[in-house]
Amino acid sequence: MRLVFMGTPEFAVPSLKRLAQSSHSVVGVVTVPDKPAGRGLKERPSAVKQAALELDIPILQPEQLKQPDFLSALKKWQADCYAVVAFRILPVEVFGIPKRGTINLHTSLLPKYRGAAPIQWAIMNGEQETGVTTFLIDRKVDTGDILMQKRIPILSNDNLESLHDKLSEKGADLLLKTMDRLEQGTLDPQSQQGDVTPAPKITQAHCRIDWNNSSEKIHNQVRALSPIPGAFTALNDRRIKIFRAEPADSDMQSKTETGAVLQADSSGILVQCGSGQLKVHELQLEGKKRLNAAAFLRGTLLQKGDWFISA
Repeated sequence: MRLVFMGTPEFAVPSLKRLAQSSHSVVGVVTVPDKPAGRGLKERPSAVKQAALELDIPILQPEQLKQPDFLSALKKWQADCYAVVAFRILPVEVFGIPKRGTINLHTSLLPKYRGAAPIQWAIMNGEQETGVTTFLIDRKVDTGDILMQKRIPILSNDNLESLHDKLSEKGADLLLKTMDRLEQGTLDPQSQQGDVTPAPKITQAHCRIDWNNSSEKIHNQVRALSPIPGAFTALNDRRIKIFRAEPADSDMQSKTETGAVLQADSSGILVQCGSGQLKVHELQLEGKKRLNAAAFLRGTLLQKGDWFISA
């Protein structure tokens, strides 16, 4: 089966490679234009473009997806199906081209967590399970008929980075299986059933720690945003990002204000929450390096009686 692959970030690379190494023929790749990056603002290709160059697959990088030149070039590839992983929202002029449809890989168990940040919101909301879904793209975002799903557990120590990597690999497997079954004619598309959960884009407001929340809720927030963009708080008017923490297994009872530091030593920084305490293990003062608690305390004066506040 002739395929066109559409994607941008590192997350999509395993899917591209898996399809390129399969019995299917990836006849072209569509990705974003090169963008300035780094101190020198040199033009940098997307991770998907870099992989496509290594695989010697033709590439298109349209500024606008409705450009006549782009649509003409896309049609010339004569693909049976388009595979989309972490790309832009496609207009009908694009997803309606291939005769066997356009298939998207989404990092949730649809209809749960429709939107831009499904991995983050699944962790933030304390879910114990998530997964990947392949579905047929239609006019409304993330609403098309489901083709296949794969469930995976969310472990208590998973963060955005670890879950992202697991879903990237599981998603690549599922996408290839979906394409195999599409070619065999054994897929049975099903309309989405159940409660819809939104997964909107992460904003700065979602990253700000509210110490009035429970230690469990803050722990989920920290790991959902680690390593980027990072959950943050403030100490003496300086922003601090927290990358790793855990609800404390502590019998310590405190009537102090939320955000108060109850203990600060090499084992971690114990902070009072709205209910329970949070032990902070990795953090970063603005303008400084990310450090474990012991190293942080060697360079920053922090002691019992200090407190973190919402920045």
